[in-house]
Amino acid sequence: MVVAATGFFDGVHRGHRAVLDTVIDIAAKQGKIPAVVTFWPHPRAVLQQDAAKFRLLTTLEEKKRLLGNLGIEQVHVLPFNKEFAAQTTQQFFQKYLVGMFGVSTLVAGYDHRVGNDLDQTQQQMFEIARSLGIEPVRVGEFENTKDHVVISSTKIREALCGGDIPFATSMLGYRYGLEGAVVEGKKIGRTMGFPTANIKLYEPLKLLPANGVYAVWVEVQNKIYKGITNIGTRPTVSLGNEKSIETHILGFDEDIYGLPLKLEFVERLRAEEKFASLDQLKSQLEIDSGSANAILTGQSVKLR
Repeated sequence: MVVAATGFFDGVHRGHRAVLDTVIDIAAKQGKIPAVVTFWPHPRAVLQQDAAKFRLLTTLEEKKRLLGNLGIEQVHVLPFNKEFAAQTTQQFFQKYLVGMFGVSTLVAGYDHRVGNDLDQTQQQMFEIARSLGIEPVRVGEFENTKDHVVISSTKIREALCGGDIPFATSMLGYRYGLEGAVVEGKKIGRTMGFPTANIKLYEPLKLLPANGVYAVWVEVQNKIYKGITNIGTRPTVSLGNEKSIETHILGFDEDIYGLPLKLEFVERLRAEEKFASLDQLKSQLEIDSGSANAILTGQSVKLR
């Protein structure tokens, strides 16, 4: 038998973990399997609720990895489409939780509901679960103890879009990251003594932090380095509006085109600026590198 939670779990943040830890605890006590029933893609992308602007905190692979690292033994990913969205709570529970996955206990967050009959209360949803032989367990709100903020994926997106990396980290419980492949750029940084790795994200809908320069940890070729990452339109060297992700890896100058690269954001150093000359930009990059080195020295380098 299975103890499960359902939901999208974007970010697998500390609020989610209050639910997930309960799943794992109950499963351990009852000798059952801890599981998550999730779906892909995000409902807002399918139902076109602000889909053009919506961005994800975690890719599907990141989400699976984070859930597995917490101790969730089974992650069932259901394809989300308009037909799936049209199901009632009863239909969803009957077809998937009972029929496919053998769920005996359902753990739900304080405001979690499923099915297209969203006018019902959570208590009514729990009554449907009980009628099908599923015992519901409710987990209360989880606050960030430092700020007394109820943690949500929306608040984390807002923090990242505002460049507030420490606040986002405190809500996530880990450092926010990006993953992609290194692609060729214009190599302007190399002419200044600051070669950069330009990355193309594996997941185009992954949320980018606010434009600016960041102190980051970089993983490439199974090694971890200190670095600075610029997110933005490079106004000093480009007239276009296309956004890029460029990383200068401190003390590193190897050919890594085509290789996978991971970034984890530690702190925003400054906003993106337009400099009057490349010499001014180079001087600022030297300052940025020193600042990043000072921030990262002595910190944990374990990437998730």
